[in-house]
Amino acid sequence: MATFLYKLGRFAFRRRHYVALVWVALLALAGVGAASASTATSSSFSIPGTEAQKAFDLLEQRFPGASADGATARVVFKAPDGEKMSDAGHKAEVGKIVKELTDSSKQVASVTDPYKAGGLSEDGTTAYIQVAYKVNGMELTDATRTALEETGTDARDQGLTVEIGGDALQAMPETGATEIIGVAIAAVVLVITFGSLIAAGLPLLTALIGVGVGISTITALANVLDLGSTTSTLAMMIGLAVGIDYALFIVSRYRNELAEGRDREEAAGRAVGTAGSAVVFAGLTVVIALVGLAVVNIPMLTKMGFAAAGTVVIAVLIALTLIPAVLGFAGKRVHGRKQRAALEGRAARTADGQEQDEEKPNMGTRWARFVLRKPVAVLVTAVVGLGIIAVPAASLELGLPDDGSQPTSTTQRKAYDLLSDGFGPGFNGPLMVVVDGKADDNAKAAATKVSDSIKKMDAAAVVTPPALNKAGDTATITVIPKDRPSSVKTEDLVHSIRDTGATVKSDDGAEVLVTGATAMNIDFSEKMNDALVPYLALVVGLAFLLLMLVFRSVLVPLKAALGFLLSVVAALGAVVAVFQWGWLGSLFGVEQTGPIMSMMPIFMVGVVFGLAMDYEVFLVTRMREAYVHGERPGEAVVTGFRHGARVVVAAAVIMIAVFAGFIGSSESMIKMIGFGLAIAVFFDAFVVRMAIVPAVLALLGKRAWWLPRWLDRLLPNVDVEGEALQKTLAGSGAGDGPDGGPGADRELVRV
Repeated sequence: MATFLYKLGRFAFRRRHYVALVWVALLALAGVGAASASTATSSSFSIPGTEAQKAFDLLEQRFPGASADGATARVVFKAPDGEKMSDAGHKAEVGKIVKELTDSSKQVASVTDPYKAGGLSEDGTTAYIQVAYKVNGMELTDATRTALEETGTDARDQGLTVEIGGDALQAMPETGATEIIGVAIAAVVLVITFGSLIAAGLPLLTALIGVGVGISTITALANVLDLGSTTSTLAMMIGLAVGIDYALFIVSRYRNELAEGRDREEAAGRAVGTAGSAVVFAGLTVVIALVGLAVVNIPMLTKMGFAAAGTVVIAVLIALTLIPAVLGFAGKRVHGRKQRAALEGRAARTADGQEQDEEKPNMGTRWARFVLRKPVAVLVTAVVGLGIIAVPAASLELGLPDDGSQPTSTTQRKAYDLLSDGFGPGFNGPLMVVVDGKADDNAKAAATKVSDSIKKMDAAAVVTPPALNKAGDTATITVIPKDRPSSVKTEDLVHSIRDTGATVKSDDGAEVLVTGATAMNIDFSEKMNDALVPYLALVVGLAFLLLMLVFRSVLVPLKAALGFLLSVVAALGAVVAVFQWGWLGSLFGVEQTGPIMSMMPIFMVGVVFGLAMDYEVFLVTRMREAYVHGERPGEAVVTGFRHGARVVVAAAVIMIAVFAGFIGSSESMIKMIGFGLAIAVFFDAFVVRMAIVPAVLALLGKRAWWLPRWLDRLLPNVDVEGEALQKTLAGSGAGDGPDGGPGADRELVRV
């Protein structure tokens, strides 16, 4: 591996003009495809294998058009105190609005009159108009959306309260200025790390090119593959973070190789051969974690995982090819002026036979030595601290966002609250019970029996009479729960109806299914919970095998996996504290607390595991490299921190800044994911990798690198630390001079 990447790095350096041209051409090609593609829409949401999805599909077959994917809206009216919506003036105004909405756009499918369709509350103070559209919310034209938003202007002048809810007001998520601030922070960190504007700009430039290729490709294929509007945002979040980090690893190692006295082409080859090997395996762990989301069997999540994995693959390829190419263009300016002067002075003293100045211990060296002196104290403090932060995770409540989770200042939330007050808390989460009679003469009788049973349930507020389809073999029953959609009582009601359905099926042969947004939410949360353990086993198991190949050890991969689990549970605890409990919510722009998004735990597990292994591979690979080259275990830990700690800290700060930049998004899902990933990377990089890892390695000593002989013979040697590369270079006499010469032999002996 290292030898192949070494040759690739030198090739990219020598043929830098062609390599750069290829990437620019790919960016242009992807850009043209994105520009010519139609606008991305919301991804179709389905949960294969669940009862709610089965009922949804059955409705599509038996009631054509009844469960269309078009957008919906509810225009809610509230009469002033002492008045009723049935008053002649208010009734006339609502009728006028019904006509205006019907004629407002060709995209409108239907508009219901509340006085004819039962849209008036029992006390007469609240009414609502139901609007259905032929297309989804993302495909509504500006004129259609504006007509909806301006609905009720005259009614407000008459004293009516008018609010609008539903997904018709859905818009493309906005990230705001915080995303730009995150990139700016990354730039500042790179300048501080490298002390050179050129060196700092290279990771940003190449990462932006990689993200540009990836996002443009996703945009071009969005409608063809039904990727949805949020897929590109999440891919950008992950692709930008890993793109900067991987480039940072290569550039940092290149500068170290130059400091050792090697010529630029040789330094580029060795940087890609060593740090590039770590990048490849770090990228593989991220890809495994993201692609592994397919085991959950939720198409939307699978597509998000594959799209993000694609951007990671591009980031790895950029690091291995474009980085050494642009390093060739940068020349000596990859170092700052002071660094160039120091290197020239060191080279002059070496040429004169003078001894070089002893390298002063940096912060990483001092920290590693401190941990080696007090490993137990550091380990206990870190584990207990993360354990305390993880406590809120025990109160985790899962759900899918609806208008009830919107900020209280939005019209969607106000409409939601008006409907809850006027028609009951469960009105915003109706259940659809589908009775498949299997025969024309069986559906009506079975549906009546089911309806009578549901009416006896305490948690059911309203049960509508069964409605048969034209064929007479299927009936639907609408059930309004007494409690809010996300409550435990509503969940129990769904299970009770399904239990009743099981009895009806055994007695009458009819199949009873429960669907609707609330039932889909319940089934989705249960499916995510059921998939978490198998997903963990798959991802952690594959990554464990991969890390065994990298480190030639059993205990180091085990430590890496356990450390990750600790950091991700602590991150979930922080997410619960902020987004569910509301702690420091105003600081992060959380206007409304509520259940944690159902996919959040498994998505965090997938993404954070891959990213956490980045730091594990890069940091511990340097330790493994030092140990293989003859250093004692403790010395190897110090060496790894001396060369890798500064880079890992910079990479972690950059990744945290990039993820935190998405906290400013208008989309609650992206805001939550941005915060969760940022805090998880903070815990994993600064607590697990910087404290727990050296403490555990110090306590294990040589046992950390133990591998059974039979397993050592079985596993292929991928040579991530570059041991075979060193022997190859020593045998071939590859040199440090511009053309290669005997300088390499002297350098290798010194190393």
